[in-house]
Amino acid sequence: MLWLSEFWSDDGGQGITEYACILAFVSLLIASVFAIAQGSFSDSLFASFSSMSREIGRLCETASGP
Repeated sequence: MLWLSEFWSDDGGQGITEYACILAFVSLLIASVFAIAQGSFSDSLFASFSSMSREIGRLCETASGP
């Protein structure tokens, strides 16, 4: 019985468990947003990333010089 009370009072690994729960919650939240928004959200997200990609490409071309 002593090992059971020691096991119960040991809080080692508590932090990683809390982080895992937070990560699971955020993942479910993001999946819910994508499921609710369906097409409109993903289209605007795609457009935003495409715009950023073009700008990064232009910056790379400018930085490399003539």
